[in-house]
Amino acid sequence: MSFTIYVRMKKPGRRMLKELPPTPFVLNEKPETLRELLVGLTELGVKDYNARKDEGGLLPFLTKEAIADQAVQGKVSFGVHGGAKANATQAVENTIQSFEDGIYRVFAGNEEMTGLDDKVPWKEGLVFTLIRLTMLSG
Repeated sequence: MSFTIYVRMKKPGRRMLKELPPTPFVLNEKPETLRELLVGLTELGVKDYNARKDEGGLLPFLTKEAIADQAVQGKVSFGVHGGAKANATQAVENTIQSFEDGIYRVFAGNEEMTGLDDKVPWKEGLVFTLIRLTMLSG
């Protein structure tokens, strides 16, 4: 049985809109913990990336509508670049390690989820927000 969740992905900065529309993601099952949510999203991302990579063909073109839609997300691109296929196991390990290292934060509604084994507080209209933090140096 598939399960749809809604996620906003943000990166702090001047160029980012204050409110991004949530993006639907269809997972294989309803995640009960933050770890299950992150693993499901990562595996879905790897699957989608590898599928786009396999499409191959000519370089796609962007319509004005496609450019506008991508601009709302903060990045306009043609999609997949060259290189090897993504490895789901390595991607999941990287996702978990990045969360543990504080590279990004996860919010369920307005509630921050701080532990990988935290239960997801399911309620009507729940939107997850992932915020990638920018590290400063110097």
